[in-house]
Amino acid sequence: MPTQTDLSRFTPKMISCLRSGYRSKDLLADLGAGASVTIIAMPLAMALGIASIPQSVAEQMVMIHPWLTPPAVGLFTVVVAGLIISLFGGSRVQIGGPTAAFIPIVFGIASAHGFIGLTTATLMAGVFLVLMGIFRFGAMIKFIPYPVTTGFMTGIAVTIFASQLKDFLGLTVLSPDGQTAPLPVDFIPRLQVLGAHLRTINWHATGVGLGSLAVLLVMRRLLPRIPGAIVAVVLGSAFVAVMGWASREAAFDGVHTRPIIETIGTRFGGIPRTLPTPILPPLSLDLIRELLPAALTIAVLCAVESLLSAVVADGMTGYRHRSDQELVAQGLANMGSALFFGLPATGAIARTAANIKNGGRTPMAGVIHALGVLLFMVALAPLAKSVPLPTLAALLILVSWDISELGHFRTLLRAPRPDILVLLTTFSLTVLTDLTLGVGFGMVLAAFLFMKRMADVSAIKGLRSSIELGQELDTPDPKDPGRLAEKSVPPEVEVFEVNGPFFFGVVDKLHDTLHRLERPPKVFILRMRYVPHIDATGLHALDEFIGKCRRQGTVLLLGGVHAQPLFELVRAGLDKKIGVENMFDNLDDALDHARRIVEAQTA
Repeated sequence: MPTQTDLSRFTPKMISCLRSGYRSKDLLADLGAGASVTIIAMPLAMALGIASIPQSVAEQMVMIHPWLTPPAVGLFTVVVAGLIISLFGGSRVQIGGPTAAFIPIVFGIASAHGFIGLTTATLMAGVFLVLMGIFRFGAMIKFIPYPVTTGFMTGIAVTIFASQLKDFLGLTVLSPDGQTAPLPVDFIPRLQVLGAHLRTINWHATGVGLGSLAVLLVMRRLLPRIPGAIVAVVLGSAFVAVMGWASREAAFDGVHTRPIIETIGTRFGGIPRTLPTPILPPLSLDLIRELLPAALTIAVLCAVESLLSAVVADGMTGYRHRSDQELVAQGLANMGSALFFGLPATGAIARTAANIKNGGRTPMAGVIHALGVLLFMVALAPLAKSVPLPTLAALLILVSWDISELGHFRTLLRAPRPDILVLLTTFSLTVLTDLTLGVGFGMVLAAFLFMKRMADVSAIKGLRSSIELGQELDTPDPKDPGRLAEKSVPPEVEVFEVNGPFFFGVVDKLHDTLHRLERPPKVFILRMRYVPHIDATGLHALDEFIGKCRRQGTVLLLGGVHAQPLFELVRAGLDKKIGVENMFDNLDDALDHARRIVEAQTA
């Protein structure tokens, strides 16, 4: 029989929030946040739909259903998947929908298997996600090493940037017989084709794209609370309409003509005013077998991005999400999206953060955001025809910069060499081949390197890998002797010891340490006398832990740091964040300094 804990693990946050009392001021806060996220989601959803569907597939989609266009499927995904994620998710403030991280894999699946193949893979991924949630894979997803996630996110950003150059520059790609041709799926051939057709650059489109990018950057810098995307779309659409560029054609090579500026209307005809009738895609055993790797990749990427978004939201709000229920909700959302001809969906970090910053308190804000996009389709669909494609390309170029993790990528280049190898391998394979191979090979390589590290450490020290509050090893350390039970620890001080290598497998326990305490201590001593090694993920977790201590007013002290961890801390610049004055050779010195801090704060 399931226990009460098991039942609470799978209770949607919407139900928990309603049970605890949903007041009028909560509704007002959620209305404001939901409306703000709606404004952000509308242009982004259309841009993601256009970027995810090849032009050749877009032409076939109309034969399946007259309403099916790339910008429309992006909006369908926000309405259906966003609504399901908010109703059944395990996070209070998670906003779901299509995200830029899926563009390369969705584009590849649609190119190889058509739109029916894409909806089938999305449906399969939804089933996998539900099973992952039921079998409690929520915690296991956190074991993906940090260099792997950074490598594939930076690789995805590079791929997205390359995919938007055609519309941003207004290039026209022609086949040898003079017909319009699609761009290749692979990265290197795509760059070669773009380079060969640079002579077809459309300076009008380039000007609109650069102007839109400038508006986005200025709005982010000067008016960050106002959604820059909708401002850029409105200004770009108005400018192109006033100039009459969307309704006129011009020759670009003396033989062929094209619209001066392409818009959603000129390329796709517009967007529908309502959702399509849900239809189960035709399933066949051969197609399912062929799509299995792609569906698993969608499921894993969805799980990683949604749980990462939920963790970020927890850090911003102080709440705790239910990871297994979040995976179940993501699975239901992807199945629902597939039935309504949508794209794969997951938790969107940027939109979730915008929801929190605009005052969102409960999942009702996400429901309002999804219904707001549906209202936009019903009332304002004709206006979407005027949106210029260079403006949407500029929006995705900025998104690719946001998800590139370039700062973290550069930081990891100072990490231990095995982590650098994992990072560069994952990045290179993601860009040059595909996401499935990049993540898979990166994980395998990280696992082998980890096993080698553990074998080396075990052969020398024989240390076990665990993190436990108040539990210590019996073997004395000549550098930092003495058991904690023999020490006098002030009541406002907590001492925590890491026993064994500080690697990605123990990071999650560090994240939970302050949360387990009844109230934040004034001083937190992290004893590291039995830490022979720290990797890039451990450094990143320690960096986040430093920030969490600062936000809660807790002074962090380190005790008994050995040579390799100290070397890596200095290389990563964490010694400056912690403060050299807060790093000690032994516990006695750390406790003496902690007493002085407590006495000073008390006085």
